[in-house]
Amino acid sequence: MTTISQDLIDQCRDKLIQTKSDILNRVQEARRNLATEEKGGDEGDQTVRALAESEFLRMNERLRKQLVEIEMALHRIDQGTYGICEETEENIETDRLLAIPWTRLSIEGAEIRESMDKRYASTR
Repeated sequence: MTTISQDLIDQCRDKLIQTKSDILNRVQEARRNLATEEKGGDEGDQTVRALAESEFLRMNERLRKQLVEIEMALHRIDQGTYGICEETEENIETDRLLAIPWTRLSIEGAEIRESMDKRYASTR
């Protein structure tokens, strides 16, 4: 296992911080849009508003999970364990880190995890 270059770590940290900022801005904007919608209206308007609120909650949950992953990646950078696959304990591929800087698994590690998930899913 070779060490990951500081330049790659710095690039990934910058991407993580930028993505975190983008997510927080999206949530704030969606919250503002939802808050400015008119209350009341007929049954159709209320249904549309309920659907918008439901979509907002689903989006919020997805973004919250992504924020947790980003925070964990930033913590791994601080701890010196960034870029190491949780499954294989080998370095995660550079292209993968640049594409998904919060990833915790190499391609091989993701395949192993997926096959384990399938195996255990079929026994339930």
